[in-house]
Amino acid sequence: MRAVVLDEHGGPEVLQVREVPDPVPGPEEVLVEVVATALNRADLLQRKGFYPGPAADHEIPGMELAGWVVATGERAGFRSVGDEVMAIVSGGADAELVVLHERQTMRIPDSVDLGDAAAIPEVFITAWDALVLQGGLRPGDVALVHAGASGVGTAAIQLARSAGAQVAVTASAGKLDGCRDLGADLAVDYGAEDFVRAIAEWTDGRGVDVVLDVIGGDYLQRNVDSLAIGGRIVQVGVMGSGSATFSLGALLPKRAALIGTVLRARPLEEKIAISRRFEREVVPLFESGDLRPVIDSRFALDDIAAAHERMESNANVGKILVDVR
Repeated sequence: MRAVVLDEHGGPEVLQVREVPDPVPGPEEVLVEVVATALNRADLLQRKGFYPGPAADHEIPGMELAGWVVATGERAGFRSVGDEVMAIVSGGADAELVVLHERQTMRIPDSVDLGDAAAIPEVFITAWDALVLQGGLRPGDVALVHAGASGVGTAAIQLARSAGAQVAVTASAGKLDGCRDLGADLAVDYGAEDFVRAIAEWTDGRGVDVVLDVIGGDYLQRNVDSLAIGGRIVQVGVMGSGSATFSLGALLPKRAALIGTVLRARPLEEKIAISRRFEREVVPLFESGDLRPVIDSRFALDDIAAAHERMESNANVGKILVDVR
């Protein structure tokens, strides 16, 4: 099969597309022919050597995919050859073939083309897990989502609205209209406005119930300042900085919670559980029209370096897809 292989770490130029041996499914695994994959910030970090993928003969990045099942393991019976599926994986999705446990796969929503479905798994599961499962977002709540035009951000806006919550976002000036079009009630230009002040004015001083943050660093103190009583901050990334100083004196009287979460490092059983629950509870929201994948651009597998450059430029609104087939 052809795959993106990292023999060294560095800039986009280290990404090589070449032939490697086909993977073989284990007893409870399926072999999926990948139609499309999608980029995530973790892929950039892995390319630079800061976020190693799972141990394998070849280091192949890629954390999500859409395709069809072409072979099954001897004990696999949940999926059949020919099934169209999507999935989030720990790595290896930037390839023509990938193996994974059959129960990590999810059916493609009827309303979404197979190639477009690669824009769903990582960002929608991350945002749903952070806002709803970890953050406890409920109807009538107010959410604050940072990097609102990112893949996770565009998913979070839609999920918050579908949950019956109001949602504020931060984004750069040129991306605010795109966030509003997706349903953001308040869009704050982080380069020109103080989001703490904007949130205070918008909520009449009450604050927000859940913050979804992918930035970290000095956003932490400002997130605490933006919380309502009993609010939750869910940290899912550190695009800004992994170090932060904040006032416990501001956190304690709000009876607030700071929650850190990742998907990649979770045990297989947890990944299966969240995939199954996502298929039951969230996939139908695509079919009803409440949710849709937001696609910024598409690249061929041979143009993977250009796809990485697009993400590093921070110009995208939504997902960057890589068409494999």
